[in-house]
Amino acid sequence: MGSFDIKKIHPSLYAPRARDDFHIVEVPEMLFLQIDGHGDPNEAPAYAEAVQALYSLSYAIRATAKHGLGRVHTVGPLEGLWSAEDPRVFVEKRKSDWDWTLLIWQPDWITTDIFDEARAKTIKKKKAPSGLDRVRLALYAEGTSVQILHIGSYDDEAPVLARLHDEYLPEHGLTFSGRHHEIYLSDPRRTEPAKLRTILRQPVTRATT
Repeated sequence: MGSFDIKKIHPSLYAPRARDDFHIVEVPEMLFLQIDGHGDPNEAPAYAEAVQALYSLSYAIRATAKHGLGRVHTVGPLEGLWSAEDPRVFVEKRKSDWDWTLLIWQPDWITTDIFDEARAKTIKKKKAPSGLDRVRLALYAEGTSVQILHIGSYDDEAPVLARLHDEYLPEHGLTFSGRHHEIYLSDPRRTEPAKLRTILRQPVTRATT
C-alpha cells in the first residue's frame, strides 16, 4: 500500500532545491490541522503544547483513515504562520510580539467525521496532550507567493527576510498579501542548527502605485 506524501505531490512547494533563490510559486487551497497562539516559541509553554497536540492528532487521523478508508498518507511537516502588527518584529527578532498559527497538512479525504473520531480517541489516552480542544480542521489558501529554502539556524532567518522585504518585493513590484509562512523540513531535536532546512514563504500581490 503506497503512502500519499505531500512532498512528492507538490515538490515545488515542499521540496524546493537548495540552490534556488527567491522564486514565485502558486499555492492551492489545502486542508490543515490548525492551532493558534502568541509569544516566543522558545519560551511560551503553549507553543510546545500546540506542537504535541498537532502531531498526536495527525498520527491518530492517519490511523483512523487507514482503518476506515484503506488510504494511507505520510504525516506532513510542521508549518507555522506568523504575524504581528509591525512586520519589522521578524527582522528585529522581537519574538514575544509574534502571533502564530501552527499547521500540519491533511489529505483532502480527511473529513470532519474522521477528525472528530481521531480527536475523541486521542483525548481518551492516558497522556493526552493539552490543547486538543483548540485544534481545528480547516482549509487555508495562499495563492501567489514568494519562497526560498533557508538552510541554517532559525535565528539566521532575519537577514533573509530583510532582503525579501527591502529588496526582492520592491524590485518586483510586489507587496504582502498574507501571513509569513514557514515549513520546517528538519527535526530540530536531531539536526544541528547549521543544517536545519526551512521553507520561508510570503504570499504576495501586486503593489499599487
